Amino acid sequence: MTPEQLRALCLEFNDASEDFPFGPDVSVFKVAGKLFALSWLDSEPLRVNLKCDPDEAVRLREEHPAIAPGYHMNKRHWNTVTVGELPDRMVRELVEDSYDLVVAGLPKAVRLRLDRP
Repeated sequence: MTPEQLRALCLEFNDASEDFPFGPDVSVFKVAGKLFALSWLDSEPLRVNLKCDPDEAVRLREEHPAIAPGYHMNKRHWNTVTVGELPDRMVRELVEDSYDLVVAGLPKAVRLRLDRP
């Protein structure tokens, strides 16, 4: 997956937006103003921080060397994923899971507007 494909994937979700609060090199992807993905899209290798259920985060780290505790994030709830070392399908699922976890914490009215009750 290329940086352009990762950016497009993150922006395809309802109400997803890209912001640069940490400078022009760090893409922050949000839904309803809440962070669900963070990436240095110009980095080599390409990595992305994604929110994850704490139990699932531990399991994924044990099974995949390309998944580590979230860099500069709460290690319990965030993973750093080295994109090129995992199948694109798995990266897509991890991004969608991160988006869904963030949406689940939003008020019900916002979830309904996003078609994610």
